[in-house]
Amino acid sequence: MTRAALFQLLRSQSKHLSQRNLHSGYHLQSSSALIDKTCGRTSSFVSRLSAVQKRWASQATTREDESKISIGPRRGQEAEEDEKDVAYVGPISSTIKKVKLLSLSTCCLSVSLGPVITFMTSPDMNVILKGAVASSVIFFSATTTGVLHWFVSPYVHKIRWKPGSDSFEVEIMSWLATYIPRTIRFADIRPPETNRPFVTFKANGSFYFVDQEHCQNKALLARLTPQQQESAFKNL
Repeated sequence: MTRAALFQLLRSQSKHLSQRNLHSGYHLQSSSALIDKTCGRTSSFVSRLSAVQKRWASQATTREDESKISIGPRRGQEAEEDEKDVAYVGPISSTIKKVKLLSLSTCCLSVSLGPVITFMTSPDMNVILKGAVASSVIFFSATTTGVLHWFVSPYVHKIRWKPGSDSFEVEIMSWLATYIPRTIRFADIRPPETNRPFVTFKANGSFYFVDQEHCQNKALLARLTPQQQESAFKNL
């Protein structure tokens, strides 16, 4: 009898412990599920809120752009139209501009600071000799700047042309390193007829140079150099 009572007591205690473990496990599982669900709702709410903020910002920017009064096409439309019309871009256009800016800055510094430095560095030197030195520095700097402009002035930096049009627009660089647009008709193109280097054609009394190796538009190149095309055809 004592052994049977002890066995029943142990059995009831084990059932009670198993029920408590199951109950506590259920509570832990339900609480973890609740936490995961809450975190998921929070993250989804944050993502939706950020998406709404981005949408509002884009709409506000668009409304501001549309509310502004502008003459002509928008910036994006104008850039797209310009890129469509561009048929040629000079391969060393940026390099030429940097060199011209450097030459202009050196010339300005030599003209403005050359005489001051010459007259202040050597107080014992003759005034006439100082003037000759300052004039020589200014003359050398201005001469190199002028020669550089003469050498690169025919260089065509950009050509805009619509296929089928009888004229095209070129961009050349002034002596102040600014781009100057010019409209040229194909009927005004003439052979250069000069020994000047880097000249492709002549139009309205001005010389122009186009890098034929980097001109991808062969139809435009054929119309810019009709004499070369005719001679090549005759040689064939």
